[in-house]
Amino acid sequence: MKLQQLASALIMALAFGANLAMADPVMSEGVIRKIDKSIKKITIKHGEIKNLDMPGMTMVFQVKDEALLNKVKPGDAVKFHVEKQDGALVVTEIKPAP
Repeated sequence: MKLQQLASALIMALAFGANLAMADPVMSEGVIRKIDKSIKKITIKHGEIKNLDMPGMTMVFQVKDEALLNKVKPGDAVKFHVEKQDGALVVTEIKPAP
């Protein structure tokens, strides 16, 4: 009986962890200043990036997928997610702000 309870608890813990991993990423807000498709980079004037504990400023970011650059244009207000990958700050998701 105890083994069955332990197995059930383990399954529930794994399911809970999987749900956390699938949670929406923390989105930051900003305005697109420049897009350079030739080098897969985007310049964003942004507010605080909470998941990186970074204050607002204007920065150049790499993008994970060049297709992200087709979703926005300079002057657009956006919501975006950026992560640190191999020492670089990389935009992994971007969309026009409502």
